[in-house]
Amino acid sequence: MSGRPVKHSLTLHGHRTSVSLEEEFWQAFREIAAEKGTAINALAAEIDADRGMESGLASAIRVYVLKTLQNRLRSDM
Repeated sequence: MSGRPVKHSLTLHGHRTSVSLEEEFWQAFREIAAEKGTAINALAAEIDADRGMESGLASAIRVYVLKTLQNRLRSDM
């Protein structure tokens, strides 16, 4: 585990932005996007559109990844 956030550029709604996430979150985020058949930019745009103004995009992505993995665990039980 790296523990340090890694910055990546994303394009949301035609605009470039950068998001810093720990490598483990980037990896899980890429895997989730691939499983959905969606590009990470498109998935990030979807998350961005759904998040409230009280949270940043990086936090919203972390919560999305966490909830997705928790839902998988629940469905496996």
